[in-house]
Amino acid sequence: MKKGKVIIFCAPSGSGKTTIVKHLLQVNHRLLFSVSACTRNKREGEVDGKDYYFLSKESFEQKIKSEEFLEFEEVYGGNFYGTLKSEIDRIWGLGKVVLFDVDVVGGLHLKEYFGANALAIFVKPPNIQVLEERLRFRSTETEATLRMRVNKAVKELDFESKFEQVLLNDDLKHALAQAELIVNDFIKSE
Repeated sequence: MKKGKVIIFCAPSGSGKTTIVKHLLQVNHRLLFSVSACTRNKREGEVDGKDYYFLSKESFEQKIKSEEFLEFEEVYGGNFYGTLKSEIDRIWGLGKVVLFDVDVVGGLHLKEYFGANALAIFVKPPNIQVLEERLRFRSTETEATLRMRVNKAVKELDFESKFEQVLLNDDLKHALAQAELIVNDFIKSE
């Protein structure tokens, strides 16, 4: 696989990483979003090939056997998420920098795979209570899945020291400005 630069945003669910990533894609045209594959059901408004590549569990498992993933993980009650090698090739083929929005474990796998070509950024919520409020505000979770995500978030916060950059998202405007600076500095170092 040809080597290019990658930027990895990781965080527990509800930390604001997706909001930050969407902002960066709007303001920096050198970046292109890496669409992950998953086996979960589409949420309202999501588009296959834009938000995720929605695959059946059987198709996902076949791609695992064919070694088509850079990394993959089973999360949230039997759903699989992963990064297809073909997605990275597609983005680099366009001369762009790959921008990932992944969970913490997936981000650490990607960081290890890409080495010095990767910048891994951990988006940290102010605290667990704020994170839980953000998840409730989404109105996409049952009480059971909300508990599962909050419990996972508590564990994921222990991993922040494994990332090159930690971005505290206690004020969105400030977090967006900081994210722009961090990303621009990394891209300039090409």
